[in-house]
Amino acid sequence: MKNARIGIFGGSGFYKFLKDYEELSVETPYGFPSASLKLSKIGSKGVAFLPRHGENHQFPPHMVPYRANLAAFKQVGVERVIGPCAVGSLNPRRKPGEFVICDQFVHFTSGRRDTFYDGPETTHIGTADPYCPELRKIAGEAAQKLGIPYHAGGTVVVIQGPRFSTKSESRFFRAQGWDVINMTQYPEVVLARELEMCYVNISLVTDYDSGLEGDPSVKPVSHEQVIKIFDKNIGNLRSLIMEMVRAVPEKRSCSCGSALEHARLKA
Repeated sequence: MKNARIGIFGGSGFYKFLKDYEELSVETPYGFPSASLKLSKIGSKGVAFLPRHGENHQFPPHMVPYRANLAAFKQVGVERVIGPCAVGSLNPRRKPGEFVICDQFVHFTSGRRDTFYDGPETTHIGTADPYCPELRKIAGEAAQKLGIPYHAGGTVVVIQGPRFSTKSESRFFRAQGWDVINMTQYPEVVLARELEMCYVNISLVTDYDSGLEGDPSVKPVSHEQVIKIFDKNIGNLRSLIMEMVRAVPEKRSCSCGSALEHARLKA
């Protein structure tokens, strides 16, 4: 079934999206994805929805079957991926309830299967600009049209999880000038690039990570707080994704679809 051109991941607090859908169980060479795919249409566009942590949040960040998830999208024809997620803010100007459309990542993960290419064909994809510029532009325009507070650009630092950062770790990340912190953006975005898919991240700020220096009233992040802020803003996220899907053009004008063109070494 190669009819879903747009794939949408659900993150923490975002497990359901489509009301009317066809459920499809998919097995890939990398195992089963986090859940069955939910196939539907938004307007005339075929979409596939997949909660990255599973329907009951049974996969913690370091155990998400990232390769199977992206491979499942590929099997049903996905070319563009929208990857919303909850993030903590490292920057006081990125406030809870606001969205950040990231353009860079830095990862501090370990042990995750982060490539489809383990040999014998050596493949080096370029990730200088890991997020699709066309989809980022569409996301920003959709947020602006809907009056949703957002920041067009930012760096997300990806930690291993499932624990949250210590104050010292958070202070280090802030000192680097990074904007938000998350546990799932890596390797999801690079795996999408390896499959020549476009990928855009929509980060919903839910907290100030380990607190806000100089303001003792701001407490360190808790899972309860993350879900509370996410639930409060779920309507904005749904509206934003719907508007984005409607605005996505039929043909891609970016270079994501040719990521493998000069990535392979020939003997």
